[in-house]
Amino acid sequence: MRFSLRHFSKMPPVLKTFDYLVIGGGSGGIASARRAAEFGVKVALVEEARWGGTCVNVGCVPKKVMFNTAMHMEYIHDHKDYGFDVELKGFNWSTIKKSRDEYIKRLNGIYASNLEKSKVEKIVGHASFTEDGSVEVDGQRYKGNHTLIATGGQPTIPNIPGAEHGITSDGFFELEDLPKKVVVVGAGYIAVELAGIFGALGADTSILIRYDKVLRTFDSMVSTAVTDNLEHGNVKVMRRTHVTSVKKESDGTLTLDLNSGQIKGVNCLLWAIGRKPNSNLGLEKLGVETDKAGHIIVDEFQNTKAKNIYALGDVCGKALLTPVAIAAGRRLSHRLFDNKPDLKLNYDNIATVVFSHPPVGTVGLTEEEAEQKHGKDNLKIYSSDFTPMYYAVTAAKQKCSMKLICAGPEEKVVGLHMVGQGVDEMLQGFAVAVKMGATKAQFDDCVAIHPTSAEELVTMR
Repeated sequence: MRFSLRHFSKMPPVLKTFDYLVIGGGSGGIASARRAAEFGVKVALVEEARWGGTCVNVGCVPKKVMFNTAMHMEYIHDHKDYGFDVELKGFNWSTIKKSRDEYIKRLNGIYASNLEKSKVEKIVGHASFTEDGSVEVDGQRYKGNHTLIATGGQPTIPNIPGAEHGITSDGFFELEDLPKKVVVVGAGYIAVELAGIFGALGADTSILIRYDKVLRTFDSMVSTAVTDNLEHGNVKVMRRTHVTSVKKESDGTLTLDLNSGQIKGVNCLLWAIGRKPNSNLGLEKLGVETDKAGHIIVDEFQNTKAKNIYALGDVCGKALLTPVAIAAGRRLSHRLFDNKPDLKLNYDNIATVVFSHPPVGTVGLTEEEAEQKHGKDNLKIYSSDFTPMYYAVTAAKQKCSMKLICAGPEEKVVGLHMVGQGVDEMLQGFAVAVKMGATKAQFDDCVAIHPTSAEELVTMR
């Protein structure tokens, strides 16, 4: 059978043209598309999977459900110390999985419904660019006068023998039962969060890290505290350890060959070694530049090197957080369609939380970053380690650690870092203060709420 080269070079005609064509139906893409539609422009959104993207389907939302599940288990152990005669008869993973999946399915429907209410046209399929800047989806071409790329990323799997026998964070949400023996590979927040969930719920859990601590890009106080909490909790920390090969045994378990020995009888191997951008879209046809890892290079206004082509969110590799993508997407729509040409997202002082056990809350510079920016002699560090009142009557104890990094003679708070019970919920308000440029004196001038852990941030000496 012969094929004509002319057949392959001939592109189908443009089916529809839009003022704004968004590729990627995750949080950032949806937020930008719906905001643009408010200004009366014609908008379409392309998505090949479920509406809501990583965060809603296999990320922060279902993970938070599982974090809450693990917290219930931890509280159950403390019930007797508070006077409750409670007997734990067991934990059924499938029960929470069923209700969690139903919740996510409802969210998918809500996202789809909201797009319809906003009159955003939904296009289902994989998008790829053509030479003229239009987008082809399942054999149909669409043109955007302005086109946004918000395609996110996906987990990385190492290139070692047998790696396919492991799962990623995506596969975590497909597990039908709690595995008996788990190995998590990685030292970032995803590895820490999922290892903590497995361990709290009763799995024999190990976390393999290449160096001595987890969360090494965070402030050193955070990195040290979280590593210690893992070790003193229900997770075995194996330092300076990596997997060289994986073998699946006849009984279905895995044997992991390490740089220093073996681990046998593993029921679940989870890779959490990083994420890569979903940038395989034919960008080279348009002159859109990417870095060595494939992240799309943009300026401070989310512009790529190609005219009227924009990118934001995880595909750009900066501040990989759902609220960041949402904020950048909405600002971009205002800039393009609401006559606000100077509007952009300020990426400084973005608050973030790690749902470890206990959780982490952080905003601003790490101590190491502050030293580089302001000089060590221009900093004053305030810190506190204490046991929250919740643990006053419990046999099991967990510390709370807090740090304020202050710069200059006015002691402006340039970094705030916490590890402990409840810090995830207390961070937001303090992040507003840091964003506004609050000083240590202004923190001190705020009357403490007693008794709370949060009061420590306004009483440090």
